[in-house]
Amino acid sequence: MLLSHGGESSSTAAPAARWTTEQVWEKAPDEASREAGNTLAASGSWSGGGKTKVGGTEGGGTRDGGTGDGGTETRREGSGAGGVRASGPADPEAARRRAGRRAERITGGAQELEQRLADLLRGGLATADQPGYGMWEETAARMVDAQAPGLAGRVRDLAALPASGPGWPVRLLEECALLHLLDSAWLGIDGLPEPLAATVRTRVGLTAPAGGPPVRDQWQVLAQYDTPDGRIVTRRIWLYGQGSGRTALVLSFGAAGHSPGQTLPVGSRIDAEITPYPGAGQLRAELGQLFGAPSSAGTPPPGGTTTEAVRAYGDALRHDPWLDSWPVTLRDVIPVPSGNGWQLVDAVGDTALPLAPSATARPGLWRLLALSGGFPVTVFGTCGHRGFDPLAAWATETDVAAGATAKPAAGANRDQDADADRADDRGIGNGRARQDRPERESGESGPGRAVPAAETVPLI
Repeated sequence: MLLSHGGESSSTAAPAARWTTEQVWEKAPDEASREAGNTLAASGSWSGGGKTKVGGTEGGGTRDGGTGDGGTETRREGSGAGGVRASGPADPEAARRRAGRRAERITGGAQELEQRLADLLRGGLATADQPGYGMWEETAARMVDAQAPGLAGRVRDLAALPASGPGWPVRLLEECALLHLLDSAWLGIDGLPEPLAATVRTRVGLTAPAGGPPVRDQWQVLAQYDTPDGRIVTRRIWLYGQGSGRTALVLSFGAAGHSPGQTLPVGSRIDAEITPYPGAGQLRAELGQLFGAPSSAGTPPPGGTTTEAVRAYGDALRHDPWLDSWPVTLRDVIPVPSGNGWQLVDAVGDTALPLAPSATARPGLWRLLALSGGFPVTVFGTCGHRGFDPLAAWATETDVAAGATAKPAAGANRDQDADADRADDRGIGNGRARQDRPERESGESGPGRAVPAAETVPLI
C-alpha cells in the first residue's frame, strides 16, 4: 500500500516520494518507536480542529510535535501506518552508512540467535515445553532490537509449536534447522549468488524496492484476503497474467483495526503493469498503472495435476528454502474426506493432495464441496509442506462436461451428498448440490449449476 501525505504538493517543493509501510517501519530505531507510530497513525488519536503544515501540505488535524495525520514532520524519522515525506533529496552516502550499521546489528543478532539455538539443542527440546519457558519472547525481542524483523517473526513462530499437538518436537526441530540455515546464509551472504542473497535479505527483514522491468498484461484477480500480522494487517492479492503465464502476489498493509486501502474485485481482469521485487523465485510485485476499467476474467488459469503441483513446490524450494508454499492451479480434482481431514483427488489418476488444516476450518470448504458435488472442479491455491490451501474455484465448461460422464471418486457421491446437504442447511450453495444430483445421475449433459461456468468462487 502506497502511503502519501494526502494533500497537494507545494508549488515550491519537489514532488514527494511515497513510502510503503515497510519502508516507514524500517526507519524506526526500535520496537517502542514502531508501537508509538502505530498509535499515532490511528485516526482516533487526532483532534478535529485546526490545521497544520505537514511536509508542505495542510493536514486536517493537529497534534503536539508538529505531525499531522498521514505524515510526519520534516527531518524526523517517525513510524506508523501513515506516510512519511522526506525533506530534500536523499543523501546516498548517508543511506549507505545507515545500511551498513543496520547490517552490523543484524549480524550481531544472527550470531546471538545461533548461540541460543545451540543452547536449546544442548539442553534438549523438551525444555521448550516447560511452564514459564520464556526464551522465545526474549529472543524475539532481541531480534527486534537488532532490526531483523524476519528473524523475530520466525522465533515467535517457534513459540507456538510446543502447543501444536502430538509430534511437536519434530516440527520444532525442523523449524530450528530452517532458522539455523537462514542465520548461516546471512552470516555468509557475501559468498551467495545475488538472487539468493536478495532472498536472504528479504527473509531477515530487509526491504528492497520493486526494481525489475514492468510487466504489462491482462491480469486475472484470483484471490484477495486479509491476515493480521502483529500490529499490522496484510492484504494479499493473487494475480495471473493471461499473456505471460506469470503468477504475482501484491501486498498492501494497514494499521491494526484499519483495512488496507488497495483492493481489486476477485474474478475480474485488469489491464495493468506490475513491477517485480528482487529475489530468487520472487512472486511479490508492485501494482503499477491500470489501463481502463476491470472486466470479466473469463476462463480460469490453466491447471495441472496434484503431482505437478508438488513438483512445482519442490522446484521453488531450490531457489528459496524457507518458502512455506507455492501458488498452483489444480485441474479436474474432487474434494473427498480423508481420515479427520480432506483431500483433493485427481479425477484421472490415483494421486491426491491433503488440504491444509487451516483450510478445513474455514467456510470456504463448504463452498468448495457444494460447487463440486462429487464431480471435478478447477481450484487455485497454494501447495506447501502443510498441504494445499484452496483460495478460489471454478465450475468450468470442461468440468461440467466431465461431470456428466466421469465417474466420481470412490465414496465421493455418498460423502459429498451428505456434506452438500449440510452446506445447504447452513445457507451455503443455495440448494444447488441437491438440485443438480438428479440431472447428473440421469447422465444429461447440462447439470444446471447455479454457479455460471468460469465464475470465480472465492474460498477465503
